Amino acid sequence: MKHFLLIYDYAADWMDKRGAVRPAHLELARASVARGELQLGGAVPSGDPAFGLLLFKSETPQIAEDFARADPYVGQGVVAKWRVCEWITVVGEGALTKV
Repeated sequence: MKHFLLIYDYAADWMDKRGAVRPAHLELARASVARGELQLGGAVPSGDPAFGLLLFKSETPQIAEDFARADPYVGQGVVAKWRVCEWITVVGEGALTKV
C-alpha cells in the first residue's frame, strides 16, 4: 500500500459554491472512508489560493483520481484544479515506508 495526496486548488469563490454541493461531497468522502481508501481530508482556508488535502491509502493513484472525477466539488466549480501526488510517509503510526 501507498499514500496518495489529492490536492484541490479551490476557485476564488469556493465558499459561495460549496454549500449547495457539500452534502454530496461529504457523502462521497464518507463512502470512501468506509471502504478504507480515504484516511483524512479537509480544507486549508489560509492558503493562497485556499486548498484542500485528502489523504488516500491504496496501491495506485487511481482511487484518488476516480474520487476527484466523481466529486461534485470538481464538477460544480468549487475546485479550480486538482492533482494527485504519491506521499512517501516514513514517520508516525500510520507511516507506510519503514526506515
